[in-house]
Amino acid sequence: MKRPLLALLACSLGAAHAAVSVTDDAGRKLSLAQPAQRVISMAPHATELLFAAGGGSRVVGAMNYSDYPEAARSLPLIGSNSQIDMERVLALKPDLIVVWHSGNTARQIAQVESLGVPVFHSEPVRLEQVATGIERLGVLLGTAPAAQAAAKDYRARIAALGARYGKRSPVSVFYQVWDRPLYTLNDAQIASDIIRLCGGRNIFGALKVVAPQVGIEAVVERDPEAILAGKRYDPANPGLALWQPYRGMTAVKRDNLFTVDGDLLSRPGPRTALGAARLCEQLDTARKRRQEFPVTLP
Repeated sequence: MKRPLLALLACSLGAAHAAVSVTDDAGRKLSLAQPAQRVISMAPHATELLFAAGGGSRVVGAMNYSDYPEAARSLPLIGSNSQIDMERVLALKPDLIVVWHSGNTARQIAQVESLGVPVFHSEPVRLEQVATGIERLGVLLGTAPAAQAAAKDYRARIAALGARYGKRSPVSVFYQVWDRPLYTLNDAQIASDIIRLCGGRNIFGALKVVAPQVGIEAVVERDPEAILAGKRYDPANPGLALWQPYRGMTAVKRDNLFTVDGDLLSRPGPRTALGAARLCEQLDTARKRRQEFPVTLP
């Protein structure tokens, strides 16, 4: 074997076993003696981030609803957001576990941390944190080049949307997360950051609670120009039809009742850029409909 090739091989082996360190979204420094080889994801968005970072082949277990990319559907499940199969977790012998800082229960996080396995807390609440999350996981996995490429592509798509829509006239928005009872999100969620990117304004963004329950009367009073809601999976849930009786509302009158893909808006990952693009188009539709329904002065 020639010396240059030997040197290259030695460098590659050294990189594969070098210590790595990052700070997670909880502000905790996490260090590994070498890049992780067996990773468990405890949230669907974390699964997407791990695959985007180039570590799909190293994910050995995942939480339920980890359904993207397609390869994630075949991963062994280690539990749900209500219960973890700790025996399954131990059997998978992880050297890194990625948890959702506010999505997993405190009991679940305490359970996995008691195993002594390094834990990365993931909590992207801003669009930029999706990119930095991919990059940091790439460091922990030893797949930094792939992670950096994915983050660069994501940032470029987000920047293009901001440049195109961000300075257009504001659209007031109500984001309907759940029907009965009626829940929305405040500005501490990535969905609100997407709304802002598109030149929108979350009418309940200033509320203190992350996922506040609101009344129909409060929404009617604030009279949003557009209302967003996810797909109806249960025929018993009214979805956007909830607002049809309120014909005087601007969103209803102008038919600005838009169905959105909740996974693309509330599950922070590379596909967030796709969800943002669709939402920007919907809010631009609301702007165009102003010409069809001009404001009548008293």
